[in-house]
Amino acid sequence: VGGGGLIAGIAAYVKSIRPDVKVIGVEPEGANAMLQSLRHGEICRLRRVDGFADGVAVRQVGDVCFDLCRQLVDGVMTVKTDEICAAIKDVFEETRSILEPAGAVAVAGAKAYCELNGITGDVVAITSGANMNFDRLRVVSQLADGGLKQEATLMSIIPETNGSFKKFVEVVGEDVNFTEFKYRAVQDETLEAVVLYSVQIESEAQLETLHESLSEAGIFTENVTEDETTQIHLRHMIGGATGVLQERLYEVEIPERAGALDTFLDYVSPKYQITMTHYRSDGGREGKVLFGMIVPPAEREEFDRVLKDTGYVVEDLTSNKAFNMLYGCTRKGACDEKFEQTAN
Repeated sequence: VGGGGLIAGIAAYVKSIRPDVKVIGVEPEGANAMLQSLRHGEICRLRRVDGFADGVAVRQVGDVCFDLCRQLVDGVMTVKTDEICAAIKDVFEETRSILEPAGAVAVAGAKAYCELNGITGDVVAITSGANMNFDRLRVVSQLADGGLKQEATLMSIIPETNGSFKKFVEVVGEDVNFTEFKYRAVQDETLEAVVLYSVQIESEAQLETLHESLSEAGIFTENVTEDETTQIHLRHMIGGATGVLQERLYEVEIPERAGALDTFLDYVSPKYQITMTHYRSDGGREGKVLFGMIVPPAEREEFDRVLKDTGYVVEDLTSNKAFNMLYGCTRKGACDEKFEQTAN
C-alpha cells in the first residue's frame, strides 16, 4: 500500500465477485500512512517517511482511496526492512527475478500473515514493482539473512586479557559458523572489549542455546539483529575512542544531491565538534548519515533548534544500546546522564 489506489481498486473488484475473500494491505513500518489513517478513522499525514521502499513511501493516502479501503479492506499490516529484503531474496531464489522493495512488501506481508494465522491455503501477493536500484542490492543482501532468521548479529563483552578471544570462540562452539566479526583492543580502566559479530542460525532455539552458553561462561551478550542503527552503521565501524564526554549520536536524512551535506554542515560546524561519521549510499532519495557531536547539556535546547532549522529529518540515537556498548558512556561504566531517545 502506498497512496492506496491499487488496493482500493483490487478490493472493489474482488469484493464484488467474492466477498468472502480477504484483502489485506501491507506497508513498511516506517511508511504506514494507511494503517495510521484507518486506526484513527481519518486521513493522517506522516511527519517522517522511511524511503527504503520508495515506491510506497507516501506521507498521506488519497481521499477516495481511504474511503474505499475503510469500507472494503479487511486489514492493514506492516513489515520491517529486513523482512522486505528477505522477501526479495525468496523471490529471487524461486524465480531468478529481482523485485524492488515496494514490490516485495506484499510477499513479506503474506509470509508474516500466514505464519501468524497458521494459513496454508491459497494466498496471492501482488508484486507490483521491479524498478530496483543496483546500489540498493548491497543493502538487500546485507539485511536479507537477518530477515529470514538465518543470521543473528550479536555483541559480547569479553575480558581484555590474553586468550580471552580464543575462549570466546570456543564457547560459541564448533557447530556455529561465524559470518563476520569485528574486534579492536582497547586500553582503559574497564579492561573489557566488545566483539561485534554475526553467526548463522537454523532456529530461534539454537540462538537461545548460544545465548545461554555465553551467559553461563560469564560473557554478557546482546542481540542486535533487529537494531537498524547497528545494521546500517555500527557493524561497519570498529575502533576509535570510547566514552567521549558530552557526545551525542544523531542520524540525519540528507538528500542524495550535490551540496546537501555541505548545507547541513553549515548549520552545525564549526560551533559543534563532530566526533563520528558513517555513511554509504543505498541508492535511495535520501542518505542516512550517522553523526557524533559534542553537545554540552547547557546547549542542548539551542542545538535542537539548530537541527530543526536545517529542514532535514533528524533522529537522536544517543540512547541506542549498541552505540553505548561500543562507544558510549556505558562502555566506560560511567553514565552521568540518563539518556532518552527522541526524534526531532
